[in-house]
Amino acid sequence: MNKKKNILLIVDFVLMLVFVVLDQFTKYLAVYYLKEMPPIELIKGVFELNYLENRGAAFGLLQDQKIFFVLIAVVILTAIVYVLLKTPYQKMYFKLHITLVLIASGAVGNMIDRIRHDYVVDFLYFSLINFPIFNVADIYVTLSSFFLVILLLFIYKESDLEFLTFRTKKFRDMK
Repeated sequence: MNKKKNILLIVDFVLMLVFVVLDQFTKYLAVYYLKEMPPIELIKGVFELNYLENRGAAFGLLQDQKIFFVLIAVVILTAIVYVLLKTPYQKMYFKLHITLVLIASGAVGNMIDRIRHDYVVDFLYFSLINFPIFNVADIYVTLSSFFLVILLLFIYKESDLEFLTFRTKKFRDMK
């Protein structure tokens, strides 16, 4: 790897650390100010802060499956590290880097909760649409996953992502 690529990977790691710290700090504040307290309405009938200990996944699915969720997070993180290491150092891939760093940050943030507490601290609630209570890490994963789909469907061409193939260049040239 070249020096610029190494610097970019270090920046990726530092950004991930910053995002994870921000997520963990907001969860700390939620525990400190919201646990065992009534919800705090920020926008009446629309949005509130409401403490919840989520032992499942999105929408409360798969309750008490800590090992499963930690393993899934490790698999996702491994895939993200692989892609980041394989991605060429070119400006066109910076969006991909940021997107993957945000997904990784969300996965790590929620994994920390699962390992430390056996649950994830959620506290953001859109009461207007009765949307499930969520946290900052969930925002990272949801928005960046949506953006990743946009990148893969509409921005990058198949040839832009050829660096991710397991086939050798000689095999690809045989087409």
